Amino acid sequence: MSTAPFRTEHDSLGPHDVPATAYWGVHTARALTNFAISGTPVGAHRELVAALGAVKLAAARANHDLGLLDDRRFDAIAAAADEVRIGALDGQFVVDVIQGGAGTSTNMNANEVIANRALEILGLARGSYHEIHPLDHVNRCQSTNDVYPTAVRLALLTMTERLSESITALADAFAAKATEFRTVSKIGRTQLQDAVPMTVGQELGAYAVTLREELARLADSRTLLCEINLGATAIGTGITAHPDYARRAVAHLAEIVGRPVTGAGDLVEATSDTGAFVQVSGVLKRIVVKASKICNDLRLLASGPQAGLGELQLPARQAGSSIMPGKVNPVIPEMVNQVAFWVIGNDLTVTMAAEGGQLQLNAFEPVICHGLLQGFAWTAAAFDSLREHCVDGIRVDAVKLAAAAAGNAGLATALTPLLGYARSAEIAKDALSGVADVRTLALAIHGVEAEALDALLRPEHLANLLPESADDNARIASQSSPPH
Repeated sequence: MSTAPFRTEHDSLGPHDVPATAYWGVHTARALTNFAISGTPVGAHRELVAALGAVKLAAARANHDLGLLDDRRFDAIAAAADEVRIGALDGQFVVDVIQGGAGTSTNMNANEVIANRALEILGLARGSYHEIHPLDHVNRCQSTNDVYPTAVRLALLTMTERLSESITALADAFAAKATEFRTVSKIGRTQLQDAVPMTVGQELGAYAVTLREELARLADSRTLLCEINLGATAIGTGITAHPDYARRAVAHLAEIVGRPVTGAGDLVEATSDTGAFVQVSGVLKRIVVKASKICNDLRLLASGPQAGLGELQLPARQAGSSIMPGKVNPVIPEMVNQVAFWVIGNDLTVTMAAEGGQLQLNAFEPVICHGLLQGFAWTAAAFDSLREHCVDGIRVDAVKLAAAAAGNAGLATALTPLLGYARSAEIAKDALSGVADVRTLALAIHGVEAEALDALLRPEHLANLLPESADDNARIASQSSPPH
């Protein structure tokens, strides 16, 4: 057996040395020289590599069905592709995620790894391509232009599901806190000014609802991602593929990945269209915009803790200053904000890459792929951290909040059905000036009874927590004209 550190492989450009121990070959070696850009290899995206393995396995099965691969080659290629699918060869996917060629280097990396691993399974030396060739056998009936976008879609399907799980768990955490603080009174705010009473539970519960709304948007995205162009080969005409290859390959792929993938109705259109990626990017941006706004709220509500709002007490995660003893910062929400900023910026990259496609192909899918997979991974991880290290540990000072709400001039809003807007505005103005609290000022008005006023100002009624609140409002509104 040779102990040389390199083997020499050939392509249309000539010979090139390849490390003897590498499963990848000459095309990948050239890509390593040409695309030393981000420092992030394709193998860092486990979901993409798994999807490539699944596509190659489906292709091998279809080619075997059609008599285009004999049993011996098929068994070895299928076994190697399955190893790629389950993660045994991730370290061999070494090309940079940012590359020219519409993903050709990634597809060739997969072809070479599978071919050389298949050769090894057969007891043959790596590079023995006369037995199993990366293109003639592993890439049979395929092109980068249908393999790569299909794999990207499958990878994004996995990532949308993972993010859905993270969103659900985060929403559940907010919902649990909403239940815990259901009756804790506070004052709501609009334009950062005191508004009307509500409860901490209502505030946190709204976050749960707004996050859960995004699960439907992700489900819609998955429907788009399930339409693939496998079998289109170069531009959608299916050149070099068996007439029945596309149908068989798509059916095998659906079985392998356990997803309802279907072939596109017009493969020429599907090969050039990246609209689904734009849609997915927009949904991800919408999700992080909402989450970032929530984190802005958490930071503001926890500000202080003595000179700010100090309404929420977030868990202390680490020392917040190298100079100020005892300072603790809202580092988890700040981290989520930064992930959101990155995703929002990357949405523009996806948009421009989709727009920049020309004629029958989009050459810029690699940056779309990397940006989206990175964005989904970061967002899911950020949401998990926000839930575990922040939301689950939120506490409040219920007594402090209730006292602040009871003495707030915003209570005057609740008097408008009874006293009218003008008189209620006068009370609010006097309360803000420190003349007296809202209840005392209202009781000083002729005709206002303490019992009715207390019923109107009780926290449950103010926050509309009780079913009878609507009836109370109707009863009060139907009373005689406001006293003068």
